[in-house]
Amino acid sequence: MSEAARYEARDRIGVITLDRPDNRNSMTPELLDAFARASAAARADAGIRALIVTGTGKCFSAGADFKAGLQRGDAALAPAERSYAMYEPFLSLLDVDVPVVGALNGHAIGGGFGLALVCDLRIAALEGKYGANFVALGLAPGMAISLLLPRLAGAARASELLFTGRLVDGAEAERLGIVNRAVPAAQVMDEALALAGAIAANAPFAVRATKAAIRRGLGLDARAAARAEAHDQAASLATDDAREGMSALLEKRKPAFTGR
Repeated sequence: MSEAARYEARDRIGVITLDRPDNRNSMTPELLDAFARASAAARADAGIRALIVTGTGKCFSAGADFKAGLQRGDAALAPAERSYAMYEPFLSLLDVDVPVVGALNGHAIGGGFGLALVCDLRIAALEGKYGANFVALGLAPGMAISLLLPRLAGAARASELLFTGRLVDGAEAERLGIVNRAVPAAQVMDEALALAGAIAANAPFAVRATKAAIRRGLGLDARAAARAEAHDQAASLATDDAREGMSALLEKRKPAFTGR
């Protein structure tokens, strides 16, 4: 079987592809480990001038696989550290010096939405659903979403989405400023390649310096935010409401939260 996530490069553009469409490119240990290797390969490739991250099938990434678990690492680690470890492979994109374009071929939900947000630019599928539905599952958010989404959509709009867990389609994501533009799913990769190509045509040092300057100016410390979120997410995982929320999702019913 092929790698769950793979890296390749051509014409000065690198591409990381999540490739477990039958499991909605969910955050299984297999996919996360493969993504970490693909991300390391991209960071080590001095020949690329832009990086695209995409998926196969109808999902960019559906986030956590509840059957595989929501934490990673040795059981002796503190719960918050195990929650943070779940997101570290995706957060490794923060160490990529060149601009990263998310080619969101389909749905990006939860941690998969977080992966989209750590990209510098995003091309969405009009048909896709995007958002962080953590509270609807009885969970606190992770992956630095509480930092990144308000920077894109504004505090009020981000608060509405995070407090309700509502998902938006590609067109609304574009209107809210979450994605650069939304196109039919079949056109997402072509649009991402065109954008990455336009970036790659520019002077590479200047582009990397510009990316670094933008991040400095925004004060984006996504890893610190993700670590802070991990404490609340680990605490939420211990609640009855989280168990109810995840069970309801798997059983395809509405959860009955009790506040415990």
